[in-house]
Amino acid sequence: MKIIVTGATGLIGKTLVPCLREKGHEVIECSRSLGHDLTDEKFVEEFFEENRADALVNLFGLDDKLKKHGDVWNFTTASIKEYLEANVVALFFVCREFARWNTDKCRRNNVSIVNFSSIYGVVSPDCALYDGHKHVGYAVSKAAVNHLSKYLAVHLAPRVRVNTVICGGVRGEQGKEFVEKYNKKVPMGRMAEPEELVGLVEFLCSPASSYCTGGEFTIDGGYTAL
Repeated sequence: MKIIVTGATGLIGKTLVPCLREKGHEVIECSRSLGHDLTDEKFVEEFFEENRADALVNLFGLDDKLKKHGDVWNFTTASIKEYLEANVVALFFVCREFARWNTDKCRRNNVSIVNFSSIYGVVSPDCALYDGHKHVGYAVSKAAVNHLSKYLAVHLAPRVRVNTVICGGVRGEQGKEFVEKYNKKVPMGRMAEPEELVGLVEFLCSPASSYCTGGEFTIDGGYTAL
């Protein structure tokens, strides 16, 4: 398969991309660190006109990286809009242009979009885990990603399949104290390793998931099952 991965140089992407290549897939990387701005509609149009693929995996998005935000009384409306623009509006346009250039423009069928969301689009962040509150814009935007994927799944069917991976905490550069507190909330007792996401992503990209669309695939060690 040929797979486009946005956010390819981030925490998950930097593991996913080489793993997919090792499995024999051709991967096209797209990332802000590579000079790609997915909030720029002109760039998005040109990128998907030039790059066709069997599947699109969307890892890009704005996260607060555990920054201190105070509490709900301190969030600015401008900062909320910033999350919505990056995580919802830009995502919609990216998905639409991928679908346009891989179906309408070349009459292909059965292409796949995999959008990444978060457990915080399903449950509220636990304030006790953070030095201040996780930003409301992040949580609300990830809830919007879940519904956006369902909307697109309905309106792009049957030629494009759209599914969501609802991801729990992934081990990266978090501090020891945060990891210990987070792990206590997870039935599996630990955060995910990036490699553990590869199999699900590959499945959703492939013809093996040909009847899967509009689905939400939770991979969180049981966090949201509590």
